[in-house]
Amino acid sequence: MPSPKSRSRTQARAAARLAAIQALYQHEMEGTAIPALLHEFHQHRLGATIEDAEYHDADVHFFDDLVQGTMARLAEIDAAVAGKLATGWSLDRLDKPMRQILRCGTYELIARPDVPVGAVISEYLDVTDAFYDRREKGFVNGLLDAVAREVRGAPAAG
Repeated sequence: MPSPKSRSRTQARAAARLAAIQALYQHEMEGTAIPALLHEFHQHRLGATIEDAEYHDADVHFFDDLVQGTMARLAEIDAAVAGKLATGWSLDRLDKPMRQILRCGTYELIARPDVPVGAVISEYLDVTDAFYDRREKGFVNGLLDAVAREVRGAPAAG
């Protein structure tokens, strides 16, 4: 059984992942500059209560890494994701939240070897639950698993 400290770290990282998806979505929709976006999330969203919804305290450094790292490596990430889409599909055909989930998950698989593959995939399946139904979870699972096999060189833990 995980210790209270590791549970709170896990929750803080889960909150950071969800917030990163929201921030990347906002960036794509509104074109908000990344520094301004990070500031907005730091000041007004992470750990806040907005319209009766309580946001968990997020691991701010992890959040920043996910957002900045995803944007810094966007071409590499998009190529990795696009390479795993079915023939005839492109990133542009995916709706915006799905695109951000796949980008953020792919970034973590590429750039965060300290996070086990199984944890990355599981966490992004949980994030997918916040936006979609079961069919989309299967899509996210399959795509991130394929990316993990390519970038980490080993079968994903499942």
